[in-house]
Amino acid sequence: MTGVAHGEEWPSDNIRLVVPYSAGGTTDLLSRKVADLLQKELTTVVVENRPGAGSTVATAQLARGGRGSDHMLVMASPGHTIGASIYPNLRYDPVEDFVFIRNVIDIPNVMVVPASSPYNSVEEFVAAAREGQLSFSSPGIGSSIHMSGELFKNLTQTNLIHVPFRGSGEALPALLAGDVDVAFENMPTVYPHIQSGKLKALAVTTAERSEFLPEVPALQEVGAEFGLGDYVTSAWFGLIAHKSFPEEAQAKLGAALEKIVESKNFKSFLPQFGAVAGKEVGDEFRAFVADELEKWAEVAEQANLKR
Repeated sequence: MTGVAHGEEWPSDNIRLVVPYSAGGTTDLLSRKVADLLQKELTTVVVENRPGAGSTVATAQLARGGRGSDHMLVMASPGHTIGASIYPNLRYDPVEDFVFIRNVIDIPNVMVVPASSPYNSVEEFVAAAREGQLSFSSPGIGSSIHMSGELFKNLTQTNLIHVPFRGSGEALPALLAGDVDVAFENMPTVYPHIQSGKLKALAVTTAERSEFLPEVPALQEVGAEFGLGDYVTSAWFGLIAHKSFPEEAQAKLGAALEKIVESKNFKSFLPQFGAVAGKEVGDEFRAFVADELEKWAEVAEQANLKR
């Protein structure tokens, strides 16, 4: 793949959009939707899946730069900051080595308990967790779901026991069966089970309530007395590029993404994830990622997760 020659208009070649996870997951589905809409605005977009080490394999490839990096993007997610917090010896800086184009979508996590649970509110759950040992599940160590639980545990000063599984395919059945007490799962994973009554939603983890669960409070609303007044987490997904990414490319790509997130096609795509369009662009997105990195580094330290 060739780079942008002097005086040549970007994009001069296909755009490579690298997904740092396996095919079929939320990041992959979103990336392919963005790629489909983006190539209608710019040029052909080729999606490549490059999973490994909590998204750090694909991110390290981007950080190395070199030939073709001016046409290469990565769909970053909480793994970008969580991975850097857990693997402190990475050979790249998760903020300084990249340019941040745009946060594309935000998906709430939902604090859910089994239908059989005796707890019907955050207050009841925290009170019980402070008296005895309760458990929370996740689809794996270092996932945004795991870290959301660790953050809740730290802020509420409870002794929740983390029970990791090998993916949501194992974690969700355990939660539904009542084998664990709570989870902080992504909205699309648990929404159907909340609707069917198999799970009870105690709160959403975003700063505001979700339009898809309008009766469910945000943790900030109900958890101030338990130390949750500043609790905010979400599964966010945005595009980043190598720090050498041309300014012209940033401008053109940003304009195309703005058009995409405002389109009816994209807006009709969001409800399947219980998502809203991301708002952070450019330097604002960069500052958001830097704040996320600081937050998860502290959580990883307290949970003794650094490797």
